[in-house]
Amino acid sequence: MIKIEAFSTELQELAKFAKAISHPARLAILKYLAETKTCISGDISDYLPLSRSTVSQHLKDLKELGLIHGEIDGLKVNYCLCNSTILSYKTLFEEFFNEIGTENQDLTTNCK
Repeated sequence: MIKIEAFSTELQELAKFAKAISHPARLAILKYLAETKTCISGDISDYLPLSRSTVSQHLKDLKELGLIHGEIDGLKVNYCLCNSTILSYKTLFEEFFNEIGTENQDLTTNCK
């Protein structure tokens, strides 16, 4: 078995990010927060077709990666996107896909 440390820091970061956004619920949470263009106070499960415990676990995963912030405000939690972290991962992904781009490949080859 190959150890993760054998790979570059960039690939390790991309893999962590890809794992964090690999679930549609986490993508829906990010999309919802982006569409509201503000921090959300209260229970995000009111806006998604998921139980509170499920949403809570997904929020925890997103917070651990730094994609969102959750700050306690009285009895509620204010959730916000962390734009700087999102921009950082977006840049890493763009660089990765630019590196493996199709510039030097035969574009007549079709993948099925």
